[in-house]
Amino acid sequence: MKVAPKVILLFRDPTGFGIAIFEALQPNPKSNLQKRQESLDLSLQRYGIKDQKVTVEVVHFLNGANLEVSLLLLENYEPPTLACALNEVLALLVGDGLSNMPTIIAPFVVAASKLKMENRTSVSVDNISVYGLQVGASSDLTKALCTNLQIPPPSLQLFNEQLACLLQLVQVLKMPTFVIIGKKGQNLHRKTSEEEHEVIHEIGQHLASLSSLSFSGEKIAWDATKSSKETQEPWRALYG
Repeated sequence: MKVAPKVILLFRDPTGFGIAIFEALQPNPKSNLQKRQESLDLSLQRYGIKDQKVTVEVVHFLNGANLEVSLLLLENYEPPTLACALNEVLALLVGDGLSNMPTIIAPFVVAASKLKMENRTSVSVDNISVYGLQVGASSDLTKALCTNLQIPPPSLQLFNEQLACLLQLVQVLKMPTFVIIGKKGQNLHRKTSEEEHEVIHEIGQHLASLSSLSFSGEKIAWDATKSSKETQEPWRALYG
């Protein structure tokens, strides 16, 4: 599958954040971008998984014949299938090698209770709601994003299985990757607060700035209800 030089990677997580971002990013009405959708199924048989495939929804934004941005939405797989599914998708993006490897931008919203860091800077980490983290190889795009977002301190610890798995794999594959991490409040047993909507909107604006996209934040109805599986993470040790 041919993708754009910029790939936004999303997960259909239980909270609905991934699908909300996937649907809210649209071509800017003032631009010449066109939207093209497709889907693909990837086999997991080489991992011994015969009864499940990787399902990916894809949206390409094109300027004429040129691909500007590709959005990939993966289903919500549980470990250890998660690692196998994500590895298949990343291998597809790597293509022939470093010469045409895209830059991955992966947004996540993580509860404050699952972000652990020591504040050794003059800026209070409690006042920062969106961070940027470069991993894998660097590219012009990751360098540009680093100038626009606060970089978390080296002491950062993330407790999110999808994100932990992604970080491990892109470093092994040496893929240029930039992770946008939104911090949400402690209370997960309710609908999204106004503050959390602001976090999502800020992430959306950063993603829209990658090309001539617009972010329809007013259409988002994100349910931040906690899932029981979120607290268990039985396969966390697989990813370090």
